[in-house]
Amino acid sequence: MSTIALRGPARVVLAQHRRPLQLLGALPVLAVVVLAGAWLWTDHVADAFAATGCSVEHTTRGCGDTVREFLDRELWMPKLLDWAGLLMMVLPAFIGIFVAGPVIGREMESGTYRLALSQSVAPAPWLAAKLAVPAVVTLASVSVLSAACAWARARARTDGTHYPSEWHERTVYGSMGTVPIGYALCMLALGGLAGLVLRRTVTAMVVTVMGYGALVAAFDSVRNNLWPTLTDTFKLGSGYRFPDGAINVGTGWLTNSGRRLPHSACLEWSPDFKQCLAEKNIGLRYFDYHPASHFWPLQLVETGILLALAALAVAVAFRVLRRRHG
Repeated sequence: MSTIALRGPARVVLAQHRRPLQLLGALPVLAVVVLAGAWLWTDHVADAFAATGCSVEHTTRGCGDTVREFLDRELWMPKLLDWAGLLMMVLPAFIGIFVAGPVIGREMESGTYRLALSQSVAPAPWLAAKLAVPAVVTLASVSVLSAACAWARARARTDGTHYPSEWHERTVYGSMGTVPIGYALCMLALGGLAGLVLRRTVTAMVVTVMGYGALVAAFDSVRNNLWPTLTDTFKLGSGYRFPDGAINVGTGWLTNSGRRLPHSACLEWSPDFKQCLAEKNIGLRYFDYHPASHFWPLQLVETGILLALAALAVAVAFRVLRRRHG
């Protein structure tokens, strides 16, 4: 990173926090190298296994050890993708901690921010630089990381790995698309607000982590309601098959009048199951679900809410700064 093109507060922020920002900028490069290298290695393993003449589906005599060794090596890639997904899930918290603590909270606690405000720098440009410089690096870094994870998982589906993952799994959904960017920018803004309001480094960092946990828990509980679900109805014994790759949101019974009843209204393993259906006038079973095609609508709605929260946090931060320092 170069400070030549930067002036004023932005240049100071970059000089003060060069190491963490360089580390954040280097993460995508490291991720691309690791994922690309891992796929080259797994391709080599697959070619070597194909050359043995053994098959996972039809194991012939003498191939047992070869198949087990191949599957063990193939399992390494899904584990790597899970670790990458875990990194993408905790990265927003670290970004928020970085802004809440070293970038803003420490200066507010030590009082060094007064030096900047006394050097012909207005409060608003000072705070704008504190938030904008990490935001630019975060946006670029997390975007590349998300694209790299998406490429790797798409490659896994194309290669037909024996250890597939579903799009709605938390480490998968949270590592691809626009949601990682939304969480990262939202936590950056919330971290900045916490540091500015609390004016204590450790306290602001702890509150930021707690806020991230609450944010993740809230979206996990309401995510399925962010976009309308699809509903399939069918008769028992009709041979209905739940759509591949879909996530089950709800299931139950439909009466002949169209009223919904919970699944527990009549239990299939109960001795009086058929009598229960007749007494309650139940004619159909239903499934509410999100198909794989709902990945992007859910992502975009969740990202929009996160960006709105980030904008709100930034607006509140500037309002607090204006009240305290004019």
